[in-house]
Amino acid sequence: MKVSVVIPTMNEEESIGDVMDEINDALSGRDYEVLIVDTESTDKTREIARSKGARVVEEPRRGYGRAYKTGFEEADGDIIVTLDADCTYPASKIPEILVMIEDEGYEFISTDRLSNVSPEVMGRMHRFGNWALKTTMNLLFRTDINDSQSGMWVFKSSALRHLDVTSDGMPFSEEIKIEAIKKGIKFDEIPIEYRERKGEAKIRTLKDGFKNFVFLWKKRLGLV
Repeated sequence: MKVSVVIPTMNEEESIGDVMDEINDALSGRDYEVLIVDTESTDKTREIARSKGARVVEEPRRGYGRAYKTGFEEADGDIIVTLDADCTYPASKIPEILVMIEDEGYEFISTDRLSNVSPEVMGRMHRFGNWALKTTMNLLFRTDINDSQSGMWVFKSSALRHLDVTSDGMPFSEEIKIEAIKKGIKFDEIPIEYRERKGEAKIRTLKDGFKNFVFLWKKRLGLV
């Protein structure tokens, strides 16, 4: 099966080269592609990514979910992998997860940052926010997930046609998991090492957390 790795970027020159190196090492010998979905980077993100073998897709419309929707439309792979561009997610874990997809029949694997995360990597407020969001999601949608906000997923591209994911923003991450579970996609969640980011953080903890919380209620009430 061909693998497509999709990564949203905006000014990630400090880290994208290291992310690409880790992906290339992890998937050496496989049929794969790396798609960088870039939103108006003004640094050398695109040049570095291309020099490491990535295909750059320009997406001027802002939004975490919008970037992924564009990347999924452009992806040629039978399996899609998502990562952030800041080195926080371990691309070296991809081959292990691919075994679950190819040999064990899973269709969607999400990752759990929270079980083993250190206080140095994720502060107290950020950890509390993640706990509050996953608890809310589990209560509202009767799911049983430990990390509703993780941005590393591996799934069969064929599963996308069953998922009605509406958000173009940060809630995309929680919504795609809700949809996968609700639609009966064979789903699992595995723990990973979550690492210290390189470069400037794009997430706004309080503002984005509140938006995600409101979105959960809107989706539960059928307002999205």
